[in-house]
Amino acid sequence: MGDYAGGLPIVIYKYFLERGYNMIKGLYTAHTGMVNEMKRLDVLTNNLANADTTAYKKEGTTSRTFADELAIKIKDTSHYGLPQKLGEISLVTHLGQVYTDYSTGSFEVTDNETDFALEGDGFFAVAFTDKGGNTSVKLTRDGNFVVDNDGYLRTKDGDYVLNATGALNMDSNPANYVRVNTLAPFKVDQQGYIYQDEQLVGTIGVVDVENYDYLEKYGENMYNLVEGGVITASEANVQQGMLESSNVNVVDEMVNMIAIQRAYDAGQKVIRSVDETLATTVNLGKVQ
Repeated sequence: MGDYAGGLPIVIYKYFLERGYNMIKGLYTAHTGMVNEMKRLDVLTNNLANADTTAYKKEGTTSRTFADELAIKIKDTSHYGLPQKLGEISLVTHLGQVYTDYSTGSFEVTDNETDFALEGDGFFAVAFTDKGGNTSVKLTRDGNFVVDNDGYLRTKDGDYVLNATGALNMDSNPANYVRVNTLAPFKVDQQGYIYQDEQLVGTIGVVDVENYDYLEKYGENMYNLVEGGVITASEANVQQGMLESSNVNVVDEMVNMIAIQRAYDAGQKVIRSVDETLATTVNLGKVQ
């Protein structure tokens, strides 16, 4: 008679032990894949929630490439800094990055003299004041502005719109706020020059960023310029009496939601299958 372990011949026992180990790896892969789909769904639902937000830019997700996974293995300190052999299987699925799609949304004609849209790459600059009373310059493509009782052009949340000098220098000094005469209508040309009674009375600051990787979202449709970012002049045309809609395509997002749901369900089926197989393996081990 041969050797026995767990009530089974040792050869069969080792077979099931190896199979069980591989199946446990499958649990890790399925689990992390499901977590990855949940993160994708979070991004997608945020896009849908902001489908009607003026000038909102949708976000998307990527998965890490094989090169990224190999780089992680090379730097894995649990292996004393030694690289893993080529072809080593990663047990997990990683979310690569969340990116922003800066493509221009469609324009909506409002015929409101305080509504503006940008045709081309660029941003309006506003002096944003937080709840702590700290003022900083934010960038936005949301041109849904209003004129207050003192003639200042402000966002719908009350932040002051900056002129060309304030925008290019990222200077939130009140001297750089856009101001008009409340007793007369005003016109804004494509370069952002403001005219009242055929006289130039100011400018609306429009700028661009050299590298959009140096932008980070702040709220729904404003952006921070992070350290290292460079402000440049913008060639975008200012369109008065229009607003830019979000660039979210609701139909595309719903299709992606179905794909995410199916991928998540596939992960569940893998876990269920592995669980049933492990249960069978354990029960076999109990046979005497």
